[in-house]
Formats: sequence, structure tokens, C-alpha cells
Amino acid sequence: MMSVQLNHTIVWCRDQAKSAAFLSEILGLPAPTRFGPFLVVQTSNGVSLDFHETDEDVQSQHYAFLIGEDEFDAIFGRIKEGGVKHWADPAKSRPGKINRNDGGRGVYFEDPDGHFLEIITRPYGSGG
Repeated sequence: MMSVQLNHTIVWCRDQAKSAAFLSEILGLPAPTRFGPFLVVQTSNGVSLDFHETDEDVQSQHYAFLIGEDEFDAIFGRIKEGGVKHWADPAKSRPGKINRNDGGRGVYFEDPDGHFLEIITRPYGSGG
């Protein structure tokens, strides 16, 4: 019996080269690769985000990435160096801050299409 795992998701965008490069660079992942009409960003756990262009309005989605403490320092450094607006909370009421939920660290930021991205070092509800 096979376990259920997320394999990939389609990320709609206006400019797939710009959006896929933003994600791979900010997270420190390998450069996107082409697969048919998609530019694919591969994560460390085998899940890919497949960027697909559209001329239609892009509805904002939320993508959260569980990362280690060392990766947080590196990614958050790139967020700050790049002048990317960021918030400690999903309501965007704490700009320029990070959170310390569940004894870890987290921050929210947007990609070029307004997708709401999040990095966290501890899964929600894991205590702390």
C-alpha cells in the first residue's frame, strides 16, 4: 500500500521565469528546470512547484516551507538583502518582524505575483 504524499502543485503566474527564479533564489534551491509548459522548482523533500504562465488574473495562494534554523538565517538574510517586504503574521500587522511560534521562527512574504509565502522552523502545534 502506497502512502499519500504531495508530489507537485501548479503555481499560476504572470512571468514564470521571474517567479520561479524568485522562489529558487530566495529559498536557496537549484535553478528551475523546464518540463513542458512549466518551470519547475524542486524542494528538498521531492515536492515540486510547477510555475505556469497565464494572462488571466492570478489568485493569491499560500505556500509554507518548513526549514531548518540554519536555512532560516540564510533565507531571511536574502529576504532582507533583497528588500522584500515581510511580516511576522498573516494579517500583515507586524511588518519587518519575525514570529517565534511553537518555539521556532517564522516569517511571511510575497512573491512577484502576490502569492503569500511563509518559512517556518517548527511545524504548527509542535509546542515550544
